[in-house]
Amino acid sequence: MSDQPLVVLAFSGGLDTSFCVPYLIEKGYKVHTVFVNTGAMDPDEASAIEARAFELGAVGHDTIDASKALWDSFVIPFVQGGACYQNRYPLLCSDRYVIVQAMVSKAHELGAAAVAHGCTAMGNDQFRFDQSVRCLTNLPILAPIREIQGITDTPRAYEIDELAKRGFGVNASVKRYTINENVLGVTTSGSEIDELGAPDDASRKLTKPRAEWPTESLKVSVTFESGIPVAIDGQPITDGPEALAKLNDDFGAYGVGRGIYTGDTIVGLKGRIVYECPGLDVLLQAHKALEELALTKQQADFKAIAANKWTELVFGGLFFEPLRIDLESLITSTQANVCGTVVVETHGGSALAVAVETENALMDDSNVYAQKAAWTASDAEGFIKIAGNSSALGASKSSAIAAAQQIDFKPAQAVNA
Repeated sequence: MSDQPLVVLAFSGGLDTSFCVPYLIEKGYKVHTVFVNTGAMDPDEASAIEARAFELGAVGHDTIDASKALWDSFVIPFVQGGACYQNRYPLLCSDRYVIVQAMVSKAHELGAAAVAHGCTAMGNDQFRFDQSVRCLTNLPILAPIREIQGITDTPRAYEIDELAKRGFGVNASVKRYTINENVLGVTTSGSEIDELGAPDDASRKLTKPRAEWPTESLKVSVTFESGIPVAIDGQPITDGPEALAKLNDDFGAYGVGRGIYTGDTIVGLKGRIVYECPGLDVLLQAHKALEELALTKQQADFKAIAANKWTELVFGGLFFEPLRIDLESLITSTQANVCGTVVVETHGGSALAVAVETENALMDDSNVYAQKAAWTASDAEGFIKIAGNSSALGASKSSAIAAAQQIDFKPAQAVNA
């Protein structure tokens, strides 16, 4: 048995990775499982995952805490960039990259012959895992769930049945939903979500339904230095993941940060999920309110281009693409003056940045929008003529604009007194 090759499996204890353990053993491998805790599991849950791995036949198991790595490598640049994928999805999938890093590191440490994951052939994560592994190592990649999709059209049912045949049970929630949880938040798919129906309250993990919202509003202040959150309610952030988890709890009680998103996947499908990310929502709202005051228009416009590209790379599995580092350098350089404190308030359902305190606002008392300015009325008239001159000339020579002038505007019908 000692000559069996060793494979390191990224393991969550869910249906797919649970199936992978006996499958790989029956293929002739010794399986060492690695659970990478990215901030969503308490010690009891992590212990249960370890017990599950050994129950399934793993020869070894490691629990690795990567929550700080996730905060440093993703949360900070994401909040500074502020761009969600397709203007909706807050990239809750981004823990995959620290999972791959931890898995590959353990495989090298143990001298493993291969690495393995539980991704399907239909989803985004297979690309994220495979591409990231290829960037970090030359080890072969095993993907049991992709393999069984060549022999069954109903892989989840097949996995449940095969595990049952071997005496391994699966809990009811796993049967109904696919749930991905980390300190960033939770994404849920499957069942009525995939069927384009209204998500059941059973799909909630972080956010409470309206009937359970507290009656009093909630306010917190978030302080930033160079675009990085450094304090909440005046208390320094010494543990980023812990601070984010507290925001998740506090604002999740008000239903903040929940959304339903249908978007374009890496593999060319439409994907529909429910996501919950109260803490990230608060940080994004607060940062945006501060940044709007501190950046010039040209900075803000160009930074948005860089941030959107950064988001495309991260969503699209290209986290280890060198351009990501280049873009982060540009984004970081725009954040030097994004310093100050923002008050975020919720009455339930959504959070709003209601007050900002900063010394770097690009405003002064002599120029207040729609109220007063240091220029004269004639200065304004001259500016309008000069700035709009090209467009006015273009409109005078445009057949489309001329056609629009043929609209017959009828006088409003008089109303009898």
